[in-house]
Amino acid sequence: MSTSDNPYQDDHGNHDASIAKQAPSSEIDPTRESGAILDAPGGPFLIGENMTGGYGKSGPDILHDCTISVDKGQIAVIVGPNGAGKSTAMKATFGMLNLRQGHVKLDGKDISALTPQDRVAQGMGFVPQTNNIFTSMSVEENLEMGAFIRTDDYAQTMEQVYDLFPILRDKRNQPAGELSGGQRQQVAVGRALMTQPKVLLLDEPTAGVSPIVMDELFDRIIEVARTGISILMVEQNAKQALEIADKGYVLVQGANAHTGTGQSLLADPEVRKSFLGG
Repeated sequence: MSTSDNPYQDDHGNHDASIAKQAPSSEIDPTRESGAILDAPGGPFLIGENMTGGYGKSGPDILHDCTISVDKGQIAVIVGPNGAGKSTAMKATFGMLNLRQGHVKLDGKDISALTPQDRVAQGMGFVPQTNNIFTSMSVEENLEMGAFIRTDDYAQTMEQVYDLFPILRDKRNQPAGELSGGQRQQVAVGRALMTQPKVLLLDEPTAGVSPIVMDELFDRIIEVARTGISILMVEQNAKQALEIADKGYVLVQGANAHTGTGQSLLADPEVRKSFLGG
């Protein structure tokens, strides 16, 4: 297929992207070390509570007393206008920016002092919107990279990923960079699932894909949640995302504007008028 015939050619900006590309230095401090994990019983399975902070040690605050959470096996969706801090709120729960106020708790533990890599070891999986696959590696090699923290036999997990995304089994030996946009997203989600996460963070997983592919990805996300894995998702396709959400958050300028079930937010006249196109 020529580039001009490829409907996914502009999808995600991932033409030559690789997960190995470094994030801006303002996001991640490579010298940072983890602090202690503290007991924090009760409350939602994952919660970023009263989060205030921004990127870098002296950058301006982007989040302002923001709280987002998700219960076990449920889907929580973060929506809002461009620049609302949606992705920043998710990254904050994953430890990718400095919180000047607030805490992040997972499964009865306060993990606020942990680095992102140590949060993965505690059961968090994160799929960024872009640069989320190793383009020169095969599909199967990408999945194997997701098992880097595993010391056990991960063959069964890989089969579960292939059962969830059958097209990946068919293309297991193909370079991931040759796949369509929707298929690359399946690789990225599958790689995160190889860590056997308790909670999966998805940053705009359907950005740039066709409506049909979007529906398929949402169906797979629902299947993942049914296995007991919590899903926290930032989405630009707000209506469709709220339709599958157990809980929804509308952020405006880094703060909570509306919180409720997905259905209650869809039915809220103010939310519909301001954020869902009427």
